[in-house]
Amino acid sequence: MTDLTQRQIKILKHITEEFIETASPVGSETLEKKYSLGISSATIRNEMSTLVQLGFLKKDHLSAGRTPTSMGLKYYVRNLMGTKPMSAGEEIKAKEKVWDYRNEFEKLLKETTKELATRTRSMAIATTDQNAIYSYGASNLLEEPEFFNIDVTKTVLSLIDNTGFWFDIITKAGIKDKNATDDNQVVHLLIGEDLGMEHLESCGFIYQTYQAGPHRGILGIIGPARFRFHQVIPVVDYLANLVSTITG
Repeated sequence: MTDLTQRQIKILKHITEEFIETASPVGSETLEKKYSLGISSATIRNEMSTLVQLGFLKKDHLSAGRTPTSMGLKYYVRNLMGTKPMSAGEEIKAKEKVWDYRNEFEKLLKETTKELATRTRSMAIATTDQNAIYSYGASNLLEEPEFFNIDVTKTVLSLIDNTGFWFDIITKAGIKDKNATDDNQVVHLLIGEDLGMEHLESCGFIYQTYQAGPHRGILGIIGPARFRFHQVIPVVDYLANLVSTITG
């Protein structure tokens, strides 16, 4: 990974967080007015151009602003983002929602998928070792600007029953052992071109593996590439671990 200067890191962080909140390209004027960077607008623009050349940002065709690339978003998640763990109360409520199904694995997975979609306001997906797939929350996608594009929405919805697609991308990404630390990530993150399909450039997929008795699979969420990562990553991780630990 290319080493960035502290100034470049700060600019990338601010642009990414603005983009996550607004879904809009971010210009140098916004950074200059909103953040005390202590440098001129021209210097900010030069640094933004450098970040484009390095692959962390891309220029929007319709404005002078920049948005993070998939590489930029991953760098943000891995190096710059703080997380907002679920509170003890939230964990208890989530556990109560699925506890009664702990001895019925398929029902447990379905209810956990539903709970994940509700808590993250995304579309949740779960796979099983029997090549089954469960999904919930597709309507949540329609609240996000990225899915106002009918081609994007149609592509995602067409994948709900396509078990082959999910198993293929998970295999390509490599389901790592739960204790793997080579990417220092608790959960797995696929963004844009990682998904390998036209019209999914603006989408992201965050997932975690689970192993519940003889059952093994993934639990994850699909949504815009600009997930509110600090909020949803702890939820994905907690619920996948819950499936792994409470199964009877």
